[in-house]
Amino acid sequence: MRCQFDFRPYRRKFLRAVITSHGIWDTREGIILRLSDETGKIGWGEIAPISWFGSETLEQALTFCQQLPKEITPKIIFSIPDTLPASQFGFESAFEQLSPNRINSAFCFACSGLLPAGESVLEAWQSLWHQGYSTMKWKIGVYPTDLELEILRLLVQKLPASTKLRLDANGKLSYKQAQLWLATCDELNTSQELTAEVEFMEQPLAVEEFAAMLELSGLYQTAIALDESVATLKQLENCFQQGWRGIFIIKPAIAGSPFYLRQFCRQHNIDAVFSSVFETDIGRKAALQLAAELSPANPRALGFGVNHYFDADNESAWLENLW
Repeated sequence: MRCQFDFRPYRRKFLRAVITSHGIWDTREGIILRLSDETGKIGWGEIAPISWFGSETLEQALTFCQQLPKEITPKIIFSIPDTLPASQFGFESAFEQLSPNRINSAFCFACSGLLPAGESVLEAWQSLWHQGYSTMKWKIGVYPTDLELEILRLLVQKLPASTKLRLDANGKLSYKQAQLWLATCDELNTSQELTAEVEFMEQPLAVEEFAAMLELSGLYQTAIALDESVATLKQLENCFQQGWRGIFIIKPAIAGSPFYLRQFCRQHNIDAVFSSVFETDIGRKAALQLAAELSPANPRALGFGVNHYFDADNESAWLENLW
């Protein structure tokens, strides 16, 4: 089987900048892929790299696409090296759409809405709550710890009953700061006066501090989720082999091969939360398809509540204008 191949780079401006401990992110860049078979059937894919998270750079992905012939084979697609995980996802996702045996799994999951960093969270949660989000994620490690802990205490007092809050440090806390955060979360979660819950903390320490995170996971009641540490399938396998049995945040669009990700998740009954990388609707549908296939029977809320960062109403027209 041979496929005609074409691609288009894209740039999407966020409606509001995403502020994390990595810095300020105001434009999403990526590549839309199009494969067509001999019958004219089209498969769409997306390469949405985040280089500081462990994927290839956009430049590396573009270079790879540019050197490919206009007609490619499954052998080429399934030979993409592991150093290009976002490209693996994009090409395999597009190719899967051409399969006559493809079955789309139905999915209807709750999602976690992404809150802004800093003090604005004390008002911003209301908009997400009215949109139907009962699980929310707040970026921490951006401002001084004392200030953010004060904001956290105010926030959990404001959140409605049964709300779950996730804290995402993006690996920027020190060991002592992580201890302080986790101890505070344990205190808040056991308070008789509060009905909201800190569900877990994502990636408190840097990737190279895996042993320390493994240690912390056994010292506090508040769960820890690995994020940057398991950005790619190779990292996911490595952390599992080293004994991590806590929560894994899986970002399918940068994890690598969907084929091998399915194999791993089906072999090991991991506690997985599938999450977005601010991909377009093309990448999001492919990622949600994987989540529908691989999420546990009672899944946690998915990390795809990011549509409010883009002009979602004009997305279809925007994609059509690429060609």
